[in-house]
Amino acid sequence: MLPDLPTRQDFLQVAETLVIAGAGGVAFSLIGVPAGLVSGSVLAVASAALAGRPTRVPLWLARVCFVLIGMLLGAVVTPATLAGLSTWPLSVALLTVSTVCSMLATTCYLRFAHGWDPLSALLGASPGAMAQVVALAAEFGADMRGVAIVQTMRVLVITIGLPAGLALFGFAAAGVIVVPGPASGSSPVELAMIAIVSSLMAFAMARLRVPGGMLFGAMAGSAVLHGTGYVHAVLPWWVGSSAVVMLGAVVGSRFANATPRMLLGYVGAALGSTAVAIAVASCFALIVTHFLPFRTADVVIAFAPGAQDTMMVLALALHLDPVYVGAHQLARWLVVTFSVALSARRLAGRKIAPRLGARWKRPGQGTLDD
Repeated sequence: MLPDLPTRQDFLQVAETLVIAGAGGVAFSLIGVPAGLVSGSVLAVASAALAGRPTRVPLWLARVCFVLIGMLLGAVVTPATLAGLSTWPLSVALLTVSTVCSMLATTCYLRFAHGWDPLSALLGASPGAMAQVVALAAEFGADMRGVAIVQTMRVLVITIGLPAGLALFGFAAAGVIVVPGPASGSSPVELAMIAIVSSLMAFAMARLRVPGGMLFGAMAGSAVLHGTGYVHAVLPWWVGSSAVVMLGAVVGSRFANATPRMLLGYVGAALGSTAVAIAVASCFALIVTHFLPFRTADVVIAFAPGAQDTMMVLALALHLDPVYVGAHQLARWLVVTFSVALSARRLAGRKIAPRLGARWKRPGQGTLDD
């Protein structure tokens, strides 16, 4: 059975969302906001969604966006950049410890400062893996609305705040996302090869349920081709910039159907938990920059508790090292994916058991947990 074709209304809603995202991204870039394409498109679409506009990006278009961005990021990999991989294990280990500490601290903050139940606090504290935690919240009966709002606002604050903060202290410069291509121009044959390999890798990783599989699969395919020196072609700047604007539309559209009253009820939890997560990440970032030979801006974005794909785009938009950032963000996703899934199931079991015990309790007897 063929899927239903989009209606004229659907088309207009998507077109409006993309126009708003493009206008916000271009406006922020023109006034010199760091990573303006990303932060401007996110903020513009989020504002439109809160104002009641029907912002939406279809799933297929979001997947195309992830593949294009993966192709763009993978083009940064060269044989020279791969030589630095041997210096990263200690940095990745510190990131793992940072992730665990951040989750524990943020969970405690939501649990004791805002009275969230343990399961909702854990899911709200997860640094990234938003799709997974929202799905777990729905499956186990957690506060899905609160979890989604806290997660989305954290992404928004980090996406807009980090580039501005880095530029303020002179650690990174604003600019349009451009990966230098060969002097003779990009070969159409090489571009077609990159598109085919990246798409196949993206599909394979998505089927294997790898976290961020579409983006990381495409990035892996492009990185292998460029890292081995087999191809040198890169996507045109206008294709990469359009993909980044679409990503901003995807993030901003998550605020659809959220009323101002609803947001106000969770704004304290969202901002407070974001502050806690950033504080923990900052402590470990200071350790890495003090003892290891990495640029401050690279470490800040790599350790930032934001959305995996958005942090990688920020790395490229700010002329940082997206390979270093991508490796650390993938490591963080793996830690979060397994730890949150196991912990959520354990907490959900504790939450359900008392209900079952109360249901089957007989006069004069305790519950099943007694």
